[in-house]
Amino acid sequence: MNSVITEKKDRAAIVTINRPKALNALNRDTLEELLACFTALEEDREIAAIIITGAGDKAFVAGADISAMQDMDTLAGREFGQLGQRVMNSVETFSRPVIGAINGFALGGGCELALACDFRIASDSARFGQPEVNLGVIPGFGGSQRLPRLVGTGHAMELLVTGEIIDAEQACRIGLVNRVVSAAQLMDECLQVVEKISRKGPLAVRLCKEAVRGGMQMDIDRACRYESELFGICFASADQKEGMRAFLEKRPANF
Repeated sequence: MNSVITEKKDRAAIVTINRPKALNALNRDTLEELLACFTALEEDREIAAIIITGAGDKAFVAGADISAMQDMDTLAGREFGQLGQRVMNSVETFSRPVIGAINGFALGGGCELALACDFRIASDSARFGQPEVNLGVIPGFGGSQRLPRLVGTGHAMELLVTGEIIDAEQACRIGLVNRVVSAAQLMDECLQVVEKISRKGPLAVRLCKEAVRGGMQMDIDRACRYESELFGICFASADQKEGMRAFLEKRPANF
């Protein structure tokens, strides 16, 4: 059985971590499948956005597979962390938006996968945390870096050093998720967001992501110069011509 399943619905690609008996924990095989999945989807130009979720109703991803990590030495631990970071980077740098549909536990590596998404919509049963300190380790898939960038140093440090698990409403209050919906509404809510994205200029959507992700690594002056370069590129596109023409003609754009 594949531990990562991909299906297309209209212009959304739904990527499901499919290890429900293990609460969708990330072992090496699952990480490698995820990496291959995102590499393949990068070539599919019909996709407007990706939705990542977990199989079953208990977990998005409950963490990395502890049974697989228990006997690792320093070298093996570093290599496993580097594999996980390659996966998270492939999610973060995917050319189109990636939405986390968080449907249960998102702990450890699962929270790190959620953090790599462009934004997150959670069910009211979702739970978030970086509880690695309970196991005598720190996050290894980028959590110690992405979490403070998203929610601020204070909230991030509290979660990291206490290992506390928070509910969806608290995650929403600190900015870890965009909004909370019922479990029954979660996928429909995410699909509606993809449908909105699919009606926008595809180049502009991609360059918005590039501007944000790239600019966050720069000081404000360099980031604004970077934005102006990407803004200029838009004017070489058919999307810009159609979008502005449609606006002036008071009709929907046909991208």
